Amino acid sequence: MRRIYFLTPNIETTHKIIDELRAKGIEDRHMHILAKRDTPLEDMPEATEFQKTDFIPALERGAALGGTTGLLAGLIGLRFAGFAIAGGPVLGVLFFGATIGAMMSGLAGLQVGNSKVKQYAVAIEKGELLVMVDIDKERIDEISKMIIKHHPTAEFEGIEPLLPPAY
Repeated sequence: MRRIYFLTPNIETTHKIIDELRAKGIEDRHMHILAKRDTPLEDMPEATEFQKTDFIPALERGAALGGTTGLLAGLIGLRFAGFAIAGGPVLGVLFFGATIGAMMSGLAGLQVGNSKVKQYAVAIEKGELLVMVDIDKERIDEISKMIIKHHPTAEFEGIEPLLPPAY
């Protein structure tokens, strides 16, 4: 799946785009709208904390860093303990490090705005809406051309390269 971004000038245009996307078979869980605080989105799918913050990227970085640190700590322990301990404790320390790293980084990521969405902050504060749509890469051209053709005031803002499976 890939995420495409559109900036729309107002709530009416956004509502029409969402209705067209629903008619094309795109489920609400694959659409995310980010608007200025206190903007009533009615029945449109609002962006969740996962889209508004850097939680997922921070979680991934923390798990990798924590796992690496845990592996190094396990190998150092193995070196100084000799062959009395086997690989099981090393794996345990690796998983422990990855878990702690993921938890700590994920919590920190919740406090940081999504780095990809930050570039649209000024437009959102002026009243525009950011529409994020998660679709298969085969449908990117079809969907983006449909939106631009039917809504010339909507601006295509690009494609996010890859999304994690459960994002």
